[in-house]
Amino acid sequence: MPNKVAILNVVALSGSLLEYAPKIRSLGRPCTLTPVLPAVTCSVQSSMLTGLPVSDHGVVGNGWFNYEQQEIQFWRQSNKLVQGEKVWETAEQRNPSVTCLNSFWWYNMYSSVDYSITPRPQYKADGRKIPDCYTYPASLRDELQNKLGRFPLFKFWGPLADIESTRWIAEATKLSVSKYDPTLTLVYLPHLDYGLQKLGPRHADIPRHVKEVDDVAGDLIDFFRGRDTKVIVISEYGIEEAIGHIDINRRLRRAGLLAVRNEGGHELLDAGASDAFAVADHQVAHVYCKPGVEVDESVFADCEVEQIDHERAGNYVLAAKRGHWFTHDYWLDEANKPDFANCVDIHRKPGYDPRELFSRASAPAIAWKLLKKELGFRQLMDVIPLDASLVKGTHGRVDNAPELQPVMLGGRHGGETLPCTAVRDVILEAMGLG
Repeated sequence: MPNKVAILNVVALSGSLLEYAPKIRSLGRPCTLTPVLPAVTCSVQSSMLTGLPVSDHGVVGNGWFNYEQQEIQFWRQSNKLVQGEKVWETAEQRNPSVTCLNSFWWYNMYSSVDYSITPRPQYKADGRKIPDCYTYPASLRDELQNKLGRFPLFKFWGPLADIESTRWIAEATKLSVSKYDPTLTLVYLPHLDYGLQKLGPRHADIPRHVKEVDDVAGDLIDFFRGRDTKVIVISEYGIEEAIGHIDINRRLRRAGLLAVRNEGGHELLDAGASDAFAVADHQVAHVYCKPGVEVDESVFADCEVEQIDHERAGNYVLAAKRGHWFTHDYWLDEANKPDFANCVDIHRKPGYDPRELFSRASAPAIAWKLLKKELGFRQLMDVIPLDASLVKGTHGRVDNAPELQPVMLGGRHGGETLPCTAVRDVILEAMGLG
């Protein structure tokens, strides 16, 4: 029989933070991981689970430009987007008795795993967004939420994000493992990511944030050890201090390359009509151009031009200089900004927006707006500030200082440095299927 293995993905954990995580540290000497470019959630997770570089699995970021639909699409969820054989598929080929539970790793819908849990809000016709999750089998959703309460979506992302969502994921994982007893369990623990992006890695509150996620991880470690399951902790990337930002779309617009359309006094980026525009994703941006269009190198000041050889990638792949990140902002006058600019809106913004972790409204004011939405009143949740200087931590580059690189603990590679693509083989080896 294959060995049972649990992979705890403690997002943004780096070597510099392990001193505050004694329960995770108890797994043994850390191995340093080198992420792929871009060092962002969807790309790194896909490389870990397939063992492939980005140019092969095609997940070029957390989102990209869909050429067929001429739309920018972020945070899609179908596992069919990941090109390549996943680790659980390889394991099942080598031993048909293998089963896998995926708890909140991304691209977790319509997957070949046996059991899955992932965030999936309900979008009502009246504009409400109701916290919820998606599971396979479907009956698991009601079982989990009947026991644990509704998945705390607004604590998973946005200005209210905190340890509560990570605890919910951990408890849902324990209930699911107890029910199904999978061979391989993948668990996503996002809490540390929030504080590091909001406060920066040097802030005095970061040790407290590390302790909070260490307590949750420690409880899971004890749970899995009690089930004769080997535990490996990994992280996707480390976070460096943010000292500046680059408004790449504004540069392209001023160069006469980016087109907008006006709808009711609000400007919307018109990707299909643009000669060039950027999909901003932390410290990496994909610049997509119409055929024959070249961008003057002056637009790329403070950037390094990289290359990802895949049809989903931009014509130019930019890495921001150290300590800087890319905004998605394209409007030149705040009076013309889109109505979602000050909202948590991960699907309509043409890029990732870490400002969504902040609020320009008080917690009671946010709660009041949410309550009115729950009651069916139309509410614009315009509580997010546009001040890019608020963001104090960022990631996406691959050349962080060694102490800021992601880590792996619990395997036999302590003290080594491995590419994140090696995680797939580490998992198979731990299962006795290497």
